Amino acid sequence: MKQKILLGLLVVAILTLSACGNNNNGLLSNPYKQSEFIIGTLVTLSIYDEDKEDVLELAFERIDELEHMFSEEIPESEVSNINRNAGIEPVPVSDELYSLIKDSIEHGELSDGTFDVTIGRLTSMWRIGHDDARRPEQAEIDEVLPLVDYRKIIVDDEDQTVFLSEEGMQLDLGGIAKGYIGDEVQKLMNENGVTSAIIDLGGDIYVLGSRPTGDDWTVGIQNPFLSRGELVARVRASDMAVITSGIYERYVEVDGEQYHHLLNPIDGYPIDNELAGVTIICESLVDGDALATTVFAKGIEEGLALVETLDDVEVIFVTRDRELVLSSGIEDNFELVNDNFDIID
Repeated sequence: MKQKILLGLLVVAILTLSACGNNNNGLLSNPYKQSEFIIGTLVTLSIYDEDKEDVLELAFERIDELEHMFSEEIPESEVSNINRNAGIEPVPVSDELYSLIKDSIEHGELSDGTFDVTIGRLTSMWRIGHDDARRPEQAEIDEVLPLVDYRKIIVDDEDQTVFLSEEGMQLDLGGIAKGYIGDEVQKLMNENGVTSAIIDLGGDIYVLGSRPTGDDWTVGIQNPFLSRGELVARVRASDMAVITSGIYERYVEVDGEQYHHLLNPIDGYPIDNELAGVTIICESLVDGDALATTVFAKGIEEGLALVETLDDVEVIFVTRDRELVLSSGIEDNFELVNDNFDIID
């Protein structure tokens, strides 16, 4: 069995031109920049506003605070407490976690169950992304599937509690928490007067404001089949989230077959369709994070139909056959830069 983790292989890369000094608008050509491995990925924050370097430390403190609320890997977290009390009693939670749980339920409904944060029993068996990753036996999967159902999460607005109604249920917020944390970082930056920044949470990216030149940011879409730095396309964006999810990010290989980390909560196995990756462009990271999983699970036809019903949401599909499918509103801000890929209708 081989375990493979490709941090950021289809991570969306920010393409900027380096220069020295600062501009007349008070923005730096070379940003204040800090990177840390946190929330299970490499997080890089870049701030272009002069005299705002101290905001980087505040932002990483906020990320650490939220990780200790949301991570099921941390025994003292609020999520771990909810999991321990599954089928026993409701658990009072923070404003942040309560908001995130309600967002998760809404995305469960929007996705018809293909996005489901009660997938924890499945992810804890597969363990893809960890050294002890494995392919569970069918009997193990069959045993836990009845415990995967977001409709069994009971929330109480008056007491602000969360209750998993069946013993053995487990939350895993990995498909949405990173987006929520990114939105909180953006909020913190806005509150501290930052007007130009890049928030990069291992593939969940938010471009705040414009480049120091006043132009939109150019965001590169990584080729999923080649080494890091080789692009398929570019998109222009400002004050937007760009989130990419794909089968090549994390996987485990068993008996010559690769099993990627995007699990189908319906059958308990990795999603199997024509897609290699999906990039969502929208206004918030939390919605983009969940939608990337939802749209990937639905495939091109159903996923595209869903995106076309949503305001201010666009999608780029990359298929295993090196074909790209675009939603109707992205074409004017999209540029194909790799002749080995074709855009199809």
